[in-house]
Amino acid sequence: MNISKSGYRVFSANSSTACTELAKKITERLGVELGKSTVYQEANRETRVDVKESVRGQDIFIIQTIPRDVNTAVMELLIMAYALKTSCAKNIIGVLPYFPYSKQCKMRKRGSIVCKLLASMLAKAGLTHIITMDLHQKEVQGFFNFPIQDYRNAIIVAKSPSSAKRAQSYAERLRLGLAVMHGEANQSESDMADGRQSPPLSRTSTGHTGLELPGSRPQVPFPGIELPMMMAKEKPPITVVGDVGGRIAIIIDDIIDDVEDFVAAAEILKERGAYKIYIMATHGLLSAEAPRLIEESAIDEVVVTNTIPHEIQKLQCPKIKTVDVSMILAEAIRRIHNGESMAYLFRNIAVDD
Repeated sequence: MNISKSGYRVFSANSSTACTELAKKITERLGVELGKSTVYQEANRETRVDVKESVRGQDIFIIQTIPRDVNTAVMELLIMAYALKTSCAKNIIGVLPYFPYSKQCKMRKRGSIVCKLLASMLAKAGLTHIITMDLHQKEVQGFFNFPIQDYRNAIIVAKSPSSAKRAQSYAERLRLGLAVMHGEANQSESDMADGRQSPPLSRTSTGHTGLELPGSRPQVPFPGIELPMMMAKEKPPITVVGDVGGRIAIIIDDIIDDVEDFVAAAEILKERGAYKIYIMATHGLLSAEAPRLIEESAIDEVVVTNTIPHEIQKLQCPKIKTVDVSMILAEAIRRIHNGESMAYLFRNIAVDD
């Protein structure tokens, strides 16, 4: 393809090897060259971006993976988008296979919706569109498959009721059964000290719990009424709704980061008779001790995409497998540039593709 007549450029906003490799795979499928730019850190850790070719009047696609240094990656994307905006690019589309801060998308006590803040920053920097995969609180946005032996004997498993909708979409697409897990494996000590044993059994004459004046007698809140001992609420043990006996259990989620919940779920599924247990997630953060815990668990395989670099984790745990998503991202770029339907990607791809 003649790059000068294609009308668009594809740049990599990250200097990391993993991002460059994904960007090269995407551009190879598109038949274009990767845009010429330099992204690096100054001695004082400030990010500098130099765009080395004209982008005037063109559609620009910025590919940015999110390595361990999330904040640096965000700044690289913001600075490159702003540089392209001031260079008179027509449209600037960010290709973020994994959208950072997607877990922080709900208001917490004395907190903030960081995901909304990031979206505002990206728009202010000049981005006009975002291509991403499998947002944490949205329906599945991307599609990928993976080789599983005898998958017709499999069952899709949601490890919690909150992930049931996502699991259901996979089950319907693959025409498989669905099982849902609910409850908790362990009860932490913090749960026992959250006020569940209130009100106190007695009050002093000062009106304050725990203080007793000389010669005073403890007083109960309601004289003449004997209150029963308040017991802490007990959380139900993990229960599996659905038959997993003698079947391949595939636990579905959008992100796999801390794996304690997945390991606990795998143990329960193994006890219920599942003979193979797979984890299928779009984004493989796999933080801290995740590779070791997976290797020592009942999990047979963890399948993730290359939206996030995880080569080190794969070296530590052979159970981690990777699916390449460059094809779906390349097709998304092509369709947006040509004004074609994006919905086609999710409605008309055969199961065997």
